[in-house]
Amino acid sequence: MIPNSLNSGYNSDMAIASLLERIFDPLGDVITPESAERIVGWRADEKTQQRLDELGEKSNEGRLTDDEREEYDTYIRAIDFIGILQAKARTILQRNHS
Repeated sequence: MIPNSLNSGYNSDMAIASLLERIFDPLGDVITPESAERIVGWRADEKTQQRLDELGEKSNEGRLTDDEREEYDTYIRAIDFIGILQAKARTILQRNHS
């Protein structure tokens, strides 16, 4: 559970990202370069990307229903998680190419 002091916007997002980065830091010791390349290259499938684009557009226009807002927030959290994994994978690849 995230402390109440972290439950506000940007500061909360940054605190969560920092926490996740610390949690996933040890992955650098177990992810192979081959796995790292696959993680870096991961992209959403077409259907998922279309849904994400649709929800993003509706969000920008202020037209999301409560259920859509929850769905969109879930996508955003997943993207943040994947972004952290991809950053870790890039670090592994850079380390191996040095």
